[in-house]
Amino acid sequence: MTRKILTGLSSAAYEHPFDRKALASLQNMPGVSLLLKKVNEYGIDRLLRLQSLGSEIRISPRNFPQLHQTFVETCQILDVAPLPELYLFQGTGHIKTYIVGVEKPLVGINLDAMEWLDADELLYVFGHEVARIKSQHMIYHQMAIVMPTLKNLLSSTTLGIGGLVAGGMELGLYNWRMMARFTADRAAMLACQDIDVATTTLMKLAGLPHDYLTPPVIEDFLIQAREFASNNLDSVDKLTKILSYTESGLSWVVMRAGELLKWVDSGEYDNLIQQQNLKAPEEAEEKEVNTPEEKEGWNFLTSW
Repeated sequence: MTRKILTGLSSAAYEHPFDRKALASLQNMPGVSLLLKKVNEYGIDRLLRLQSLGSEIRISPRNFPQLHQTFVETCQILDVAPLPELYLFQGTGHIKTYIVGVEKPLVGINLDAMEWLDADELLYVFGHEVARIKSQHMIYHQMAIVMPTLKNLLSSTTLGIGGLVAGGMELGLYNWRMMARFTADRAAMLACQDIDVATTTLMKLAGLPHDYLTPPVIEDFLIQAREFASNNLDSVDKLTKILSYTESGLSWVVMRAGELLKWVDSGEYDNLIQQQNLKAPEEAEEKEVNTPEEKEGWNFLTSW
């Protein structure tokens, strides 16, 4: 399959409205700038990089050429440069990937992902990770990773940070992290450029090995995803959503698939992929968005 290289792609062209609104709410919360300052003071960016450098295998064209080439292709398609470093870590029994590093990002992928996913599906998971770089949201993404540790470090300070975290900042961060997945899934779709590949990848992320992905299983998954996406979730109370997002073990792949299918079915994906000259970031940001997605849905932070 020949995929289009999306030179000049702006994340604003595919950003999910829930992501945009949740990040704006998070940035407006008192204490966020102070917390970001503390993250820098503690040297957490360097620490996370050192953990990968000291524990995992760095991927190169020599040791894992196919995996490396797929990663290079992903970054080329999404116009992400310079190329982040790529690391392989031990299997966990399920597919797992991550990205860390604000100044110098690196991506990690586990053995299960390398063995379970074919080259096309790897484009999807790599696209989902490097989307954080594309959106320039790594500082917030990284803050979400270390938030449990930060809570303990800051709880005894006299700056009131512990109270701010308990009072809403942490929940705002959880909410934004979930909403940002919708944007990352759109970037992943732009990387693989095949909704069937996106579907099977999400199903494997849910824990289904390739041998179980029969046509009836895939068809039922798509029906389930569309049914979930059609639900009116505005009536679900905020506490339910909060408790859902704080459960880190949930993959939410059905909800994510439903949101991705809505984007593809709307024609927005096709319009974007077919554009010969992508809009500049300033033009995309000025575009008014007034679609049903702007309803609250699963985004529980409308204002603070």
